[in-house]
Formats: sequence, structure tokens, C-alpha cells
Amino acid sequence: MNYSFEYIDIILLAMIAGFIFLRLRGILGKKTGHEEDMASNFSHDFDFKKTVKKKEIYEFDEEAKKEFLNGAKVAYETIITSFANGKLSEIKSLLNNDVYKSFNEAITERSSKQHKNETTFIGINSAEIKNHNQNKKKEKC
Repeated sequence: MNYSFEYIDIILLAMIAGFIFLRLRGILGKKTGHEEDMASNFSHDFDFKKTVKKKEIYEFDEEAKKEFLNGAKVAYETIITSFANGKLSEIKSLLNNDVYKSFNEAITERSSKQHKNETTFIGINSAEIKNHNQNKKKEKC
């Protein structure tokens, strides 16, 4: 009997697996050690008075929506990656007290059990503002 077709099948499947591996590597990339620190991209000293006029505070135009969503995406990525790395001090200003406490407890529990977390943040597919309400309280900016 001639079993040469089995070897061709194995070679063909290996070529397909190699192609899929190369495509995934091309899409996801590889870690080189020179990745950008996302926490440095998020401006913590944003001056609301300088960038937004009083008239624009009450109007939520398309440019303001885009700017808000871009900031929200950066903040979300910063929170996810900092939590994964166990660096809560970098994101304390982005979290309320309850979330900060539960993140801190989770990181403490993870380290006490000697669990390791490896997270690769690829991106955000979509973000949208579904509803917004104006705060009627007068606060100093």
C-alpha cells in the first residue's frame, strides 16, 4: 500500500498552521521590551478652564464627544494595564474609592496566592456615548 498521501496531509497541515501563526504574529505583534507606557499618555493635569469655554460646557457638540471618547479610551486602557501589572498608584486618580479598594484587594489576593497575570491590551473596537446628563450643581473648575 502507498501511504504517501498521509505525509502530504501532515506537510499541508503544518504549512496551514505556520501561515496562521505568521498572520497572528503580524496582527498582534511581538513584545520587544520597548513598549510605550500608557500611563504617561494620560494627562493628569488637564486644565478644564483653558480648553472649554463657558458656552461649550452646556453644549455637547461632536468635537467634544470625540475628545471625551478618546480620553475615555486612554483612561480605560491605562486602568486595565495598570491593574494587570499591579500598579494601582498610577491610576488612583482615575478610580473612585470603592473600585480602588476592590482592585487593591484583588491584587493583594493575587500576590498572596502567587498567581501571575499576563494581559495584552489590543484595543477598543467601539465606544459611544449613549446618554449624558448635565450636573446642575455649580462646582469650581
